[in-house]
Amino acid sequence: MKLFNSPFFKSKACILVCALLSFYTLHAQDTLHVMTYNVLYYGDSPTCQGNHSAYHTYLKTIVASTKPDILGMEKMAAIPVFSGDHSGTAPIGFADSVLQFALNAAFPSTYAYCTFTNSAGADNISVLFYNKNKLGFHSITSTYTNITDFNTYKLYYKDTSITTTHDTLFLYVTLNHTQSGTGSSNEAIRETQISGEMMQIATHFSRLPNMLNMGDFNTHHSIEACYQQLVAPSDTNYLFYDPPFYPDAHASYPADWDSYPSEYSNFLTTSTRLSSSIPNSCGTNGGAKSWYDHIFISPSILKNTNHIYYIPNSYRTIGNDGDRMGISINDVPTNSSESSSVIEALFQMSNKYPVMIDLLVNSTKVSVKKQNEEAGNFRISNPVFDEKLQINIPQEYMYKEIKLFINSFIIKLSIHNCNYFGI
Repeated sequence: MKLFNSPFFKSKACILVCALLSFYTLHAQDTLHVMTYNVLYYGDSPTCQGNHSAYHTYLKTIVASTKPDILGMEKMAAIPVFSGDHSGTAPIGFADSVLQFALNAAFPSTYAYCTFTNSAGADNISVLFYNKNKLGFHSITSTYTNITDFNTYKLYYKDTSITTTHDTLFLYVTLNHTQSGTGSSNEAIRETQISGEMMQIATHFSRLPNMLNMGDFNTHHSIEACYQQLVAPSDTNYLFYDPPFYPDAHASYPADWDSYPSEYSNFLTTSTRLSSSIPNSCGTNGGAKSWYDHIFISPSILKNTNHIYYIPNSYRTIGNDGDRMGISINDVPTNSSESSSVIEALFQMSNKYPVMIDLLVNSTKVSVKKQNEEAGNFRISNPVFDEKLQINIPQEYMYKEIKLFINSFIIKLSIHNCNYFGI
């Protein structure tokens, strides 16, 4: 917080031109559907998956039913990011074909994707897709590389007045695909990956903003150091919550979903398939047996302190009816949690179940005048674009102390000038 004494307020208004202040002035409520999905080398044909056309159709069927506004796809086959990039196992431009033949085929002119990276030179990458009618992509805020790339994406909400106000709120999404496997060596790698990711995030934020940390974490129980770094960090400014545990209270810690999967049957994400050879020889088998995929939420999303709110009990595992242990998603007893076409598409598409949550964008606008009357302070807008911001201070605040609050970000406040306007 910065305090500014203001004896220089000598007229109706003083215009302070500032940069990079955080807040939001929005106009209505909206719901964002968020999905994370390990798609098992989607784009790698024929080594792992079948022909691209078939898999685009599977994804189209899934998306048409679930309607995600934010879709993190982990373990996509690596797409070349530059000419001569030989780590790519998917064709150049594969992300565009996903848009054309899967996502926008389900909902025309709706989806776009964020810039993706592969600094690790891995054979798989994570790609973030989003509903461009509701959200915009601002930038990649943080990148950590360890076997794969762990990126934090900065999205902004497209308020109805954004073209005139350039004012909105931001949502940060971190995508993860950590080391798989059992044993202390693999657990140590996962711990190092999440530790490195969180240390990199901490260089950008003094505490977590509106942030989702989601993907395939490959953790076998809640005591794993990888998992503990998210839900019980030494610095609570970087604490995340796993919704089924809190606030939903459908599970409690400590939790061992690998040894006692029946206690978490509704949340199991591995595997949609009983056999390792049907429908292909790629990925894990054994039916639903563990819970690797999670969507963690930051405190501001949990507590609705920053205008984006987790809708309680909205966490769900798509296609898991709670009766899939040791069997495939499409085995008997009949799985009626989704339509038969969606169940079959999930079986064919990947060996993982996707998970989803819903977020409420609580965007009731409060005018500066009204807020001054009720709270005695100013809340300043949060420009989407890299532009300077105007703040108009009414005459009644002449010679009074003005408080400017900077929320969630490590930023520099710069007062460039103060102009006086007479009436």
